[in-house]
Amino acid sequence: MNQLIAPSILSADFGNLQRDVEMINQSQADWFHIDVMDGNFVPNLSLGFPVLKAIAAHAKKPLDIHLMINNPDFYIERFCTEAKAYCLTVHYEACTHLHRTVQKIKSCGVKVGVALNPHSSVALLEDILFELDLVLLMSVNPGFGGQSFIEQTFRKISALKRLIQTCGSNALIEIDGGVGLDNFQQLFATGADVLVCGNSIFASENPLETIRILKH
Repeated sequence: MNQLIAPSILSADFGNLQRDVEMINQSQADWFHIDVMDGNFVPNLSLGFPVLKAIAAHAKKPLDIHLMINNPDFYIERFCTEAKAYCLTVHYEACTHLHRTVQKIKSCGVKVGVALNPHSSVALLEDILFELDLVLLMSVNPGFGGQSFIEQTFRKISALKRLIQTCGSNALIEIDGGVGLDNFQQLFATGADVLVCGNSIFASENPLETIRILKH
């Protein structure tokens, strides 16, 4: 399959959000990556439903919504309908009954992902991997943009790739945190399918050209 680039809206200019959404629409990026934080599961707050609905109204590419929140089951239907998620990702660490949560997302007709924090082993997903469309490996500690990439992530990608093949799963591997021009080629070569890029795109002098380089 094609290797996918998902610019992270968390790094956009919120004073010019529609401009940045239109930039992604015009770019060679594949998805919008949207981080939702509750100030509880992670020490930060981010987008609420009014902003999400505004993004959805203008976005011309699929919305890859990453829930960094406790009790995600309470909000699944709203993220699937109001926010128009293409793929909805919850954290393994935030779900007491993960299989139930995964099935609830699937029942909404939305692709489902599960995220793992840097300290969590990929082996934790062995018994549910065949149910998933995507596994998101956090390559920084979740909650803030602009952090340095955790090198151990390369080992986790390789281990997850082997597990996916063993389980007969079709899940994509997504990497989020510290991804940029200095490591994107190695990440794809190691087995990543989707790269979430924030500061490396929005802080660059030419975001459209940076996306083009990352894509090709």
